[in-house]
Amino acid sequence: MDFRLKVFFTVATRLSFTKAASELFITQPAISKHIQELEEEYKTKLFERNGSKIALTNAGETLLKHTKNIFEIYREIDFDLSTFSNERKGLLRLGASTTIAQYIISPLLARFHQKLEAVKVNLLNGNTEQIENALLKKEIEIGIVEGQSKNPSIKYTQFIRDELVLVCNSNNPLVKRKEIAPSDLKSLRFLVREQGSGTLEVIEYALKPFNIKIDQLQIEMQLGSTESIKSYLLNSDCVAFMSIHAVSKELKNKELQVIDIDGLTIERYFYIITLQGKSDSLSELFIKNISSYYNLKL
Repeated sequence: MDFRLKVFFTVATRLSFTKAASELFITQPAISKHIQELEEEYKTKLFERNGSKIALTNAGETLLKHTKNIFEIYREIDFDLSTFSNERKGLLRLGASTTIAQYIISPLLARFHQKLEAVKVNLLNGNTEQIENALLKKEIEIGIVEGQSKNPSIKYTQFIRDELVLVCNSNNPLVKRKEIAPSDLKSLRFLVREQGSGTLEVIEYALKPFNIKIDQLQIEMQLGSTESIKSYLLNSDCVAFMSIHAVSKELKNKELQVIDIDGLTIERYFYIITLQGKSDSLSELFIKNISSYYNLKL
């Protein structure tokens, strides 16, 4: 592999010569030399320099696209040829939305590592929208997400079932009521995830039959992680829709309580996402392993 392409890729994704030098353990002048050689070879500028800031030129964007494809081919070669030496090795870039990364994925990664110790897994964490974008940009091979936006470039495969439940602090007066009506939701103070969250997307869809929109709810605060929502709940009288997987410990410890809503059950699937028409041996092996693990558990 041409090391200059690795240098270019690192600079292009970090948009910083300094960060690229630190990441690749070489000097900044060496980074500049490699980029200069590529620009001379292709007779075009790859970066626009504006003081301390840099940006990709159109030619740089084109080279970045091809570089991603080249690295993907090398990754597949490494894994496919390693099978001939009875030691499967390679790199799998995985993305998982927040709830899955925090509460679902750890045991399956541990199990996968036990089977294939020579395979390195890089995990990217973000909301559903961010993980889908990373897949489309070929920054990851596989994603596991909470929503299903039905992007035509993405293949969605059902993974495991989840339920979103309305929870509150166990000391909240709501706990004394057996259940509430959907219309009561408008009088409660909510904590919600940020825009782009798969959870928010599912809640919006579930409330449609009751003619309730998210913007009709009293949103006290929008928070960027499940853990921050749980911590806020424990110190307030707010409520939040959360994955049953995310609050199982707090429910067991009686710190949080589920509030039943008459006629409303919010079930969804977590989805494994891959690019349409794109497959490789390592990704297929990983998907097979995690699917069999949860089938066994269920």
